[in-house]
Amino acid sequence: MGLTLEDLNYVPEMPENVKNIVIIGAGGIVTGSHLPAYKMAGYPVKGIYDLNYDKAKQAAADFDILNAVEKLEDLIALGVKEDAVFDIAVPASKTASILRQLPDGAAVLMQKPMGESIEQAREILDICHEKNLTAGVNFQLRQAPYMIAARKLIADGVIGDIVDIDWRVVELHPWHLWSFLFGLERMEINYHSIHYIDCIRSFVGDPTNVYCKTMQHPKMTDLSQTRTSIIMDYGNVLRVNLHINHNHDYAPDYQESMMKIEGMKGAIRIQLGLILDYPTGRPDKVEYITDDGKGWRELEVKGSWFNEAFIGTMGGLMKKLEDPSYHYMNSVEDAYHTMCVVEACYKSNAEGGTPVEYGR
Repeated sequence: MGLTLEDLNYVPEMPENVKNIVIIGAGGIVTGSHLPAYKMAGYPVKGIYDLNYDKAKQAAADFDILNAVEKLEDLIALGVKEDAVFDIAVPASKTASILRQLPDGAAVLMQKPMGESIEQAREILDICHEKNLTAGVNFQLRQAPYMIAARKLIADGVIGDIVDIDWRVVELHPWHLWSFLFGLERMEINYHSIHYIDCIRSFVGDPTNVYCKTMQHPKMTDLSQTRTSIIMDYGNVLRVNLHINHNHDYAPDYQESMMKIEGMKGAIRIQLGLILDYPTGRPDKVEYITDDGKGWRELEVKGSWFNEAFIGTMGGLMKKLEDPSYHYMNSVEDAYHTMCVVEACYKSNAEGGTPVEYGR
């Protein structure tokens, strides 16, 4: 039996008064995470559309949604009638064309990434500004209960000023679940490590530079990249390093999915269990240590990335609609900065490292 909202001890952002939602897209991320999260939070979904009408009908039947529509224009008209937030969950390259069809002044949450290139990201940002959209991007990891718990420990001064962040992922990822990724020129960072980049930004802000190498694996040449190393440069005090290997095909014994944050007075270690044996996952774990000599201790955190984090990306958008002065951490403007970091990673990868001179 799953958790209820009342079970959570670190709750993602939520509004005082919920708004209606209409959804564009009925793929696995919607049926597996958006809709379960919205049901948990009590967000009313009034309609759903997909290019494959049968998928929309099935999602509507499974989640008691009254309206499954065959045409996008009918879904948009329903959204206007219901004064609803538009939840867009389509391939990133299709986002801009859908945004152009929404009414001016609409509220919209887009699935990540914010386009597949910095050019598409700029186009999306420009459309949002031109049409005066209240818009967010579904970088939901920063809203996961364990990230909220870590952020509170840091805000309370438990570990002191942050000086080091390590993110390690070593596992065998089931890429076959997302057939659209095969053949893309940009894959691993755009569709996976982007979550980690964005989440790191939510803790320590924007880096000044990046160093990156992203690459294929000989056992998985149908995908453009499945392994990535990134250094996010924050100067001479804070070190940030990402080590990503999705091809560890040697039993689960030494698989890893871990974020470690070290401060001047202590450290936090988070195991993101979802990535281990995705999508079933293994248990999450939050531990912390301080300079009081008591050693590592576990912090109880209820709820996980999937599905609870999806409450906050939508809930924060609804809070922004209630109070335009509210700081919405998943705003399209903030998401654009994540896309700028991603673009810099690909640029660094293309330019290569400094040649080693072996001459005397």
